[in-house]
Amino acid sequence: MELEFTSDQDALRDAIRAVLTNESPVTLARAVVGGGTGARDLWATEVGLGWPALTVPEVHGGIGLGMLEAAILAEELGRVIAPGPLLATVTQFVPVLAECGTDEQQARFLGAVAAGEIAGTLAIGAYDPSEAPASFTGGVLAGEVRGVIEGDTVDEIAIVVRTGSDVGVVVVPAADVAATPVRTIDGSRRLVHLHLDGVRVADDRVLGRASADGVRRALEHATVGLALEMVGTAQTIFDVTLDYAKHREQFGVPIGSFQAIKHKFADMLIALERARATGYFAALTIAEDDPRRASATSVAKAAAGDCQRLLGKEGIQILGGIGYTWEHDMHLYVKRMKSGETMFGSTGWHRARIADALGV
Repeated sequence: MELEFTSDQDALRDAIRAVLTNESPVTLARAVVGGGTGARDLWATEVGLGWPALTVPEVHGGIGLGMLEAAILAEELGRVIAPGPLLATVTQFVPVLAECGTDEQQARFLGAVAAGEIAGTLAIGAYDPSEAPASFTGGVLAGEVRGVIEGDTVDEIAIVVRTGSDVGVVVVPAADVAATPVRTIDGSRRLVHLHLDGVRVADDRVLGRASADGVRRALEHATVGLALEMVGTAQTIFDVTLDYAKHREQFGVPIGSFQAIKHKFADMLIALERARATGYFAALTIAEDDPRRASATSVAKAAAGDCQRLLGKEGIQILGGIGYTWEHDMHLYVKRMKSGETMFGSTGWHRARIADALGV
């Protein structure tokens, strides 16, 4: 299993980073937190560059790349805490269509994603598909799905449903579903609760190859994408804090010269590189359909959770009083990581899953 990035992947990372540095500065995230609509302009830029089509198969008009490229995109989006539906579209909506849709349904929905005509997200409400809170009987939905990422900014929502003893997936126009915005600690990412009672779904919107296993495989894409987004945000916290430690002086010297501060940075770097390495290993297992992909996904999410906890704490502490203020950007990065820890299984949940797999 080759763990080195290719020159094309390095070039992709450089290109994405250059665009996001210009088009998604932290001021954009701050404006979105304040109620601004700048995320729409960012989405338009991303569509113009073909990023939603990154992992859509070429037969449907996409670029045809894989999970590693999606992981690179996710990390770079995390570096700038980019708002908008791109992460959900690439790492949630596209994988569940690819795993569960018929050829005709993939052509319909993935083709629209590749053309930049729609954005999408995934609504499941539980990590285990068999515990999905939504049900589907006689063409009608019932139940509520909580914590759907960008559920009121996308065009289509893939909803995991229980159909008796089976698991299914339906694709519903976002406009057909009642969505209640949720106020969370991370105002740069929109979350909603979906109210589904009485929503009718046309037959051609019921994914024809849906299964619990297919949903689980799609969830692995979503979970690893989120874990690497958290890694990208953690990297920015590390960089911002390190720059501060090099310039902030006490007793006539930079605080970064103190041994205690050096120890903190060493611990932060170890946690960061561990989370990055496990995240990309998990992405590679998905890309190669390695049988370790489920356990690797849980390891990656748990490592990202450990990383966010340490870097969030130390990043604020090293900055001192200014780290607690609204004026400094640190809180925006910390809140994005903290919110990511709760989605698609918490650190504790994934540790328990690993323990179960090991028979502990």
